[in-house]
Amino acid sequence: MTRYSAEFHFELRACRWAEREWPPDGDGDRTVLVARQLGTKRRRWDTLVLECDLEGLRARSKFGPKRLDGDLLHVVRNAPDEWTYYRDALPHPGYPWRYVREAIHRADDRGVLETRRDGNRIQIRRRWPYPDWLERIVAVENKPDLDASAARSLASQLEYDVAMALADEVWVATRKTGERVEPVLFEDLPVEAGVLALEPDSLIAEVEWYPRSLPVDDPGTRILEQPAGGERDGSAARFEYVDPAEKTERRLAIAERAYERGWRSFVETMRPDCRHFQLRSHAGNQLVPHCDATGCRQTATECSGSCPEFEPEPPAWRTRGWPIEGGPGKRCRRLLEDRRSDRRPGL
Repeated sequence: MTRYSAEFHFELRACRWAEREWPPDGDGDRTVLVARQLGTKRRRWDTLVLECDLEGLRARSKFGPKRLDGDLLHVVRNAPDEWTYYRDALPHPGYPWRYVREAIHRADDRGVLETRRDGNRIQIRRRWPYPDWLERIVAVENKPDLDASAARSLASQLEYDVAMALADEVWVATRKTGERVEPVLFEDLPVEAGVLALEPDSLIAEVEWYPRSLPVDDPGTRILEQPAGGERDGSAARFEYVDPAEKTERRLAIAERAYERGWRSFVETMRPDCRHFQLRSHAGNQLVPHCDATGCRQTATECSGSCPEFEPEPPAWRTRGWPIEGGPGKRCRRLLEDRRSDRRPGL
């Protein structure tokens, strides 16, 4: 198995490539945010590339590095310029007002909304208008080795993406083989999905198939169940329509989560507090996880408390410089967080 057969390692390289080189055709210098392992309850993508308005992204930084969930977005996006009773200022959310009041208090605690009391009434006023910072969402599925079974599973996932049209574009990124025609092009994938062949060491990518833009402003079709297939299967697919307004809210909620997390958050699912955990520089000035005990790049599944090589940092490491610096594990987190913040102008 090559070192990029594991999807996790290939995924980190694909994220770094997107951060440096997006868009694939080199048409213009776009401001992008890249995140990984994000999506909805029914669908999670390997990589998300958010194409952003630079000035809007700077204005978004006023609301802090943490995401605004759906309840907070409902409040800050509709907050008035002047003091107004919150029920008169905000559209009905479709759920009890008590949850809106909770969101108002949370927004006030975070300093992104002003509140005051007028008798028993809570009045609100915006601090800043919420900017229109998101332009497009591009979803990428990473498959370094696309065998037949993986292709069948991927095809149904991409069909869901195309029908739902929650992202503006969908892509498949696979490892470049060097063959005259990349094998992924022979797979039965939706023609609306683009195909990108990436050489992970050099971070050189070629577009093998350009995607079609999906109608994100139109109603989406959520596929609930597909026929199992076969000659005797005459069953119909089950689906439901999704209102464009709901799609807009979900897109913004996904973008907020991507803004908070980025793609360098892999240490949140690994054990940087292990004495064997390291971050090593790779081509393209990228920091990747490395296990000193096994001498290889570990995956998030391998790097856990159940690993037989796991050893907590010695107390002397953890307490040196506490609480400002801490041990190596804490410094790994801080280093990745600093690089993540560099991608969010204004922070």
